[in-house]
Amino acid sequence: MTIACTTNFSEASGRASETAALLARRMQVPLCLIHAMSGTVARTFGQTGWEAAEATLQEEGQRLEALCGMPVERVLVTGEPEKALAELVAKRDFQWVVAAAPREETPFLGLGGTVDRMAQALEVPFLVVREGTALDAWARGERPLRVMLGVDRSRPFEVARDQVKKLSKFGPLDVVGGRVFWVSEEAERLGLVHPHSYKDVSPELREALERDVSTLLEPLRSEGVTIRTRLEPGLGRVADHLVALASEEQVDLLVVGTHQRKALARLWSVSQHARRLASMSVVTVPVPSAEQGVEMEPPRVRAVLATTDFMAPGDRAIAYAFALTPPGGTVHLLHVEPAKATPEQLQAARHQLEQRVPDSEYDGNHKVELSVLTGDDVAGVITQAAERYGVDLLCLGTHGRGGVSRVVLGSVAQQVMARSDRPAVTVRMPRA
Repeated sequence: MTIACTTNFSEASGRASETAALLARRMQVPLCLIHAMSGTVARTFGQTGWEAAEATLQEEGQRLEALCGMPVERVLVTGEPEKALAELVAKRDFQWVVAAAPREETPFLGLGGTVDRMAQALEVPFLVVREGTALDAWARGERPLRVMLGVDRSRPFEVARDQVKKLSKFGPLDVVGGRVFWVSEEAERLGLVHPHSYKDVSPELREALERDVSTLLEPLRSEGVTIRTRLEPGLGRVADHLVALASEEQVDLLVVGTHQRKALARLWSVSQHARRLASMSVVTVPVPSAEQGVEMEPPRVRAVLATTDFMAPGDRAIAYAFALTPPGGTVHLLHVEPAKATPEQLQAARHQLEQRVPDSEYDGNHKVELSVLTGDDVAGVITQAAERYGVDLLCLGTHGRGGVSRVVLGSVAQQVMARSDRPAVTVRMPRA
């Protein structure tokens, strides 16, 4: 890993370079200090301008070497900063890029400026350092680093979480998982009562979301890392709420993933607005453009949902659910009755479900939860239950219909897989 730091020789860049040097020393990785001279400046001042920039870059490198006690490489390039830097990062395989935040008086808070363009061009984590950063204190080993991580169920969140996990290897972290959500949308996803207002968070909704966030943050749990969660009902831009949460928590660093959206899609970009609006330092972590071969942590399966209609394929799905759930995990068994089912029918269905729980000598030391729910949209009920229970995997039996039968009757398993973003295993009966 190598940290690259950009500088335009301003006072703010000097402070950002100091932070980069301290981080490099803490992580025991090389530091490269980069200055990009624009083509206009190079043409106007020629060799004299180049030599002046080289001399200034040399002096800055010496200052940082005295600060961190390690060699600092200097690189002077010409061209538009974001393009020259992106080419250099790709060529040299730098892992992090550090830059100073735009000045507060910069028009539109830096929208469309050099830092903004760098964030769009770079395919590595990009740290924007603000004045008064506490990153220096953490890098010196003086105290834990307070981090807010923007949480949702997306690939950008996963890559951002991976970066926080890498940071935890170099020093203690106090992590706050910030989850901004729309109440109506989440109530619909979880199959709960529709709220009266955007701040009407029921205990059931809050409990389900807290469980979901806790599961998403689980890979960060290790020695030296404390984890808390903050849930915030939102209305409008996610970034506004997330930055407000980070300010309330007085964190040192805000970490968010990014799709690096272009054109009008950037109006909804959490990373872009967080980078511009936050009062603390911000790391934006892009999803790699080509993820083939990217090292990923194996998923952890703790809870599995199996559904059955009391026919052979559904019952076979139950057997697979117990086989796939590790000891100590939870198996949720679900059956869906029609919306107009009578209490007697529901009781009979629950009795049938109880009969399908394996004997204790075969259940693999699992916790078993039984649910009999009602609804005419069976796939919708199953999908909402999976979200509400926060399961890691679904096991679905399928009758294996084909041709016209499949087109006319449809497949509940197929509908669930199309509507749920959770991994699913379909279980078919052996051929006769």
